[in-house]
Amino acid sequence: MIRAVPADRARLIEVDADVLGAAAELLDAGATVSSMEIDAPVAGRALVVVVDDRTAHGGIDSLGPLVTELLTEAGFLVDASVSVQADEVEIRNALNTAVIGGVDLVISVGGTGMSPRDVTPEATSQVLDRELPGISEALRSSGRVAGSLDAGLSRGVAGVSGSTLVVNLPGTRSAIRDGMATLGPLASRVIGELSGLVE
Repeated sequence: MIRAVPADRARLIEVDADVLGAAAELLDAGATVSSMEIDAPVAGRALVVVVDDRTAHGGIDSLGPLVTELLTEAGFLVDASVSVQADEVEIRNALNTAVIGGVDLVISVGGTGMSPRDVTPEATSQVLDRELPGISEALRSSGRVAGSLDAGLSRGVAGVSGSTLVVNLPGTRSAIRDGMATLGPLASRVIGELSGLVE
């Protein structure tokens, strides 16, 4: 019997068609095949907050799926992607809900620029217990090197709220791709320390 491993315990494991064929031949020959679970390491649980007025009002969300895909590739189980208006209270509530929900990582995208509606850093600062300026600096630095003007000018912050890592990324696809590549090992280290797995 081939049994699906629950999503909270492992990532999807693809089974080669030849392996399935061989198992079918064994069953036809009278062999007994028992179930086996293979637990793949999971980096943690994550939630994505998209800060965009149009998306919050029913527009097409092109950023949430991108961040979700990149988090999944990095080994995270993504609980959800939520969209909120560029409003301090809404952003803060979304972040607090994620923290209370016990996720390991919250990535917000959008609202990190210089316009009056860009209030994500201010809302995030109200949620954090401790800032981690090294992460924000690394994201801006790698963005500048990659040629992403939005990443280089981002006012985004990063830090810890309870046992959750919260990180702001600019709301452009290039800045998100570069930011996620830079964030991966840093997030793993922070999450490991917060969970007591890294000393």
